[in-house]
Amino acid sequence: MLLLESAAATAASEDVAELADIVTEISDGFHLHPLFVSLIMSVIAVCVARIIAMILRRTFMNMSRRMEKFTPLMAGLVSKTVSVLLWVITVVVVLGFFGINLTPVLAGLGITGVVLGFALQESIASFFSGVMIAVNNPFRVGDWIEIDGDVSISGTVTSMDMMCVTLRSGDNKKITVNNKAVWGGVITNYSYIDKRRLDMTVSVTYSSDTEKAKAVIRDLVKSYPEVLSDPVPVVEIGSFGDSSIDIIVRPYVIPSDYWKVYWKFNSDILRVLKANGLDMPFNQLVVTLQK
Repeated sequence: MLLLESAAATAASEDVAELADIVTEISDGFHLHPLFVSLIMSVIAVCVARIIAMILRRTFMNMSRRMEKFTPLMAGLVSKTVSVLLWVITVVVVLGFFGINLTPVLAGLGITGVVLGFALQESIASFFSGVMIAVNNPFRVGDWIEIDGDVSISGTVTSMDMMCVTLRSGDNKKITVNNKAVWGGVITNYSYIDKRRLDMTVSVTYSSDTEKAKAVIRDLVKSYPEVLSDPVPVVEIGSFGDSSIDIIVRPYVIPSDYWKVYWKFNSDILRVLKANGLDMPFNQLVVTLQK
């Protein structure tokens, strides 16, 4: 380890000397102050770094459009990681223009790395969790997901970076979750599939004609153009309650129509049952008076 640090320190010293020699040659050749030359070279280095970062970002995004396994989430993660490394190199180059020697910094990386490893272990875990998310691709930008961990969170994925995933909740709140919590929980993606099943229950009284109730509910469900014919909607008796017969209703829709059909069914079912002489149960208190 000490040999590696010594070699790195020696290489850094040589690089700083080379950058300093470049500044000296330019200042001598154009008769300019070395500080002015260092500033000009630093500005050029920063501009070049920004251009390279922009080109790399566009390249990765174009690759994500052409390659199925290289998803936009992975492209964003790789792009930001490369950008960070690029700017670290740029900072080293700029410091070299001013003759700042990084040898003491590199020499102390051994102890500093251990200290930072303990201090930033959560951030490091989030970074590698982000890598696992990008590689396994459990969701995409625009997907509605639910994360069951220490706290249950759901929403639409808007972005992901090296440290966190950003969601937009159903009530339009911005939710930021670190990658470690996301990868460590159970991820349910409601948008990745092409069909989604609604699970609803309709209760009728014991005096109701259950076959008629099932037929009425089945006709109501089939009247919605959003409901898919394959698989066939399920309308069957699910359980017998204390004061009701519970009928399960399970139609399939595309994910984007889930809530539309759910709210529409809840709005129509009571009216349709009443129109066909079917009653829904409700709690009643019977008081018997005796003389």
